[in-house]
Amino acid sequence: MHQEQAPHNNQWLELQERLHIRFKSIALLKQAFTHASYRNEHRRSHIQDNERLEFLGDAVLELIVSEHLYRTYPHLPEGEMTRLRAAMVCEPSLVHYAQNTGFGRYIRLGKGEERSGGRNRPALLADVFEAFIGALYLDQGFEAAEVFISESVIPHFHEDPTLTDFKTRLQEFVQQQLGKELRYTVTEERGPAHAREFSVEVSIGGKVMGEGAGRSKKEAEQRAASVALSQLQGT
Repeated sequence: MHQEQAPHNNQWLELQERLHIRFKSIALLKQAFTHASYRNEHRRSHIQDNERLEFLGDAVLELIVSEHLYRTYPHLPEGEMTRLRAAMVCEPSLVHYAQNTGFGRYIRLGKGEERSGGRNRPALLADVFEAFIGALYLDQGFEAAEVFISESVIPHFHEDPTLTDFKTRLQEFVQQQLGKELRYTVTEERGPAHAREFSVEVSIGGKVMGEGAGRSKKEAEQRAASVALSQLQGT
């Protein structure tokens, strides 16, 4: 299998252009992609690895994801938000984000780590993704990190039906526990054709149990279902 080579200086410019991000400190950007094995082979250069940046990036990522869930699902109970956040920031998810952004080719590895396939190792890719967030936060602040996460993390979350399919979970709950009719009704449509917003209410046995709004009927129904679930589960 072909191994991608460690990046040359012009590749750092390429990376920034692809991400539409321009770092003030290229040294900080390089550090985010520097594995401890590379640092160990270049001790005289006083190179720093990305472990501290990973620690910081993990905290920044968790905060931004938490705020997104809090604002997007105002009626979702704490336990459910915790479940969703854990799924969004777990190692397999981080690896997926890192692969989508093409981060693997930019990692600086020691020769031994490179030969053993470290460039494609899941834990290493996950660490680099978090380290990049930490570096971006230090270089440009919270808002820049939030924009990056909103573009590289949040869309994948909403595309994963196993995480956000509240309609299916509500239907299963109603069928198994209540045995009543479940119905979604559009109560309002507003805005121009290119930016419509829908309001939906969900009723169970004729009683309205939740309301939600969104850019599509599907999104509004999912939010209404999340409200109904929290009501039914007593949270």
